[in-house]
Amino acid sequence: MPGKPRSEDLRVRAIAAVLEDGLSRREAARRFKVGDASVIRWVAAYEESGRTSPLPTGGDRRSVLKPHRDWLLALRRKENDLTPEAIGERLLAAHGVSADKSMLSRFFAAEGISFKKNRARQRAGAAGRGRGARGVAPRAA
Repeated sequence: MPGKPRSEDLRVRAIAAVLEDGLSRREAARRFKVGDASVIRWVAAYEESGRTSPLPTGGDRRSVLKPHRDWLLALRRKENDLTPEAIGERLLAAHGVSADKSMLSRFFAAEGISFKKNRARQRAGAAGRGRGARGVAPRAA
């Protein structure tokens, strides 16, 4: 499981142990008490590009849905019973943008829109049939 990036100093020392001292990558990993795969990746990155620093983490990922916000909200207003899957299919057909269910759910949640079933229909279904919460008619007293 990945944790915090290791210091650049440790990376430089592990890379030097492999390239200058002749240790294997696994021997260097044992010496510096890090994972074998870490030293393998550090040496590979150094050999490919000379990079010893960790790659940046986090940051702002631009949503591919924001440019289509108005279209998505208008579609949801026009047809409010569409599922995220159906919206994704329409978005792909209309704009060529691929968006999965979770991406669309996060987008609409940020807009304050949920995909829960119609509450009025839920109340009418249970109360309209004279049934309790489990769909069983109440007992006569």
